[in-house]
Amino acid sequence: MSEAESICGFPAYPEFRLGSPRFPQDTFLGRYLHYLDVIDPRTLFASEKRLSDSVALLSAYQSNKSLSKNITNKDLWEAQKLKTAILHPDTGEKVLAPFRMSGYVPFGWITVTGMLLPNPSWPTLIFWQWMNQSHNACVNYANRNATQPQPLSKYLGAYGAAVGAACSISAGLTYLIKKSSKLPPTTSLIVQRFVPLPATSLASSLNVICMRYNELQTGIEVYEKETGKVIGVSKIAAKQAVTDTTLVRAFLPVPLLLLPPCIMPFFERFKWVTKTQVRHIFVNAVVCTLSFAFSLPIALALFPQESALPIDQLEPELRAKTTAKELYYNKGL
Repeated sequence: MSEAESICGFPAYPEFRLGSPRFPQDTFLGRYLHYLDVIDPRTLFASEKRLSDSVALLSAYQSNKSLSKNITNKDLWEAQKLKTAILHPDTGEKVLAPFRMSGYVPFGWITVTGMLLPNPSWPTLIFWQWMNQSHNACVNYANRNATQPQPLSKYLGAYGAAVGAACSISAGLTYLIKKSSKLPPTTSLIVQRFVPLPATSLASSLNVICMRYNELQTGIEVYEKETGKVIGVSKIAAKQAVTDTTLVRAFLPVPLLLLPPCIMPFFERFKWVTKTQVRHIFVNAVVCTLSFAFSLPIALALFPQESALPIDQLEPELRAKTTAKELYYNKGL
């Protein structure tokens, strides 16, 4: 196998497996490469025809229909990549572009840049936190586990709680720092640059819990891996799914909000950057966007999307319905 046919030691396009990730999910590297596919922004530009052709190709493969000899493993993997990037795995419905994982960075960089503006006023601070958490809430809703339908009213209430908590946390931390008159000016500036980190990390975690709280009450479907048979609904699996997603969202802002405050002082040494506010904001936006793109697949790769729980850790009524040693569930993104 040539270098061009492998990626980090994994086959670039192995034998196609319908519904399975292209790279092994039992290692962090494999999950990282998988999520690079998931967040690939090129899928945002796919036409309706290309999507329908991809779905038709996968349907033909699933039905064991004879495929053209020109169809390769690469064609099948690319078709599945496009389908999973655009259509929700549980509902099969098309996810709006700004709320797909592939659209998280292209549509989210504006709010990230806004949150990292130095010395924000109170209205500016609240506005960007509201924008960021509103986008996060929509992404959480669009990429939730949807095996158990919930009324929209519950999500609207969760949205209000998530945004309210985010703005309160951010405003509270900023108020405490601005009230601290004992800090030297340089230290105060550094602290203010890093204020968005704990605020956004905690707020993003609360956002996930609020938007997916209903899953904890109703449970989510669990199924056998080999047959795909749904065994039942589990609140234990729902708790694990929400916990893992919350940890991902708590970690996501760490590299995203740590890197720009560390990198920007080096660029600010150049007069071209600091000469005008427009140039400074532009450079800051580029640094924030690249940091966002760098941190997103790392955070997502912390846990596999299709997760498993040993059968002895699930509800007794589920154990009686299967002989499988573990059951799987869609963690959501």
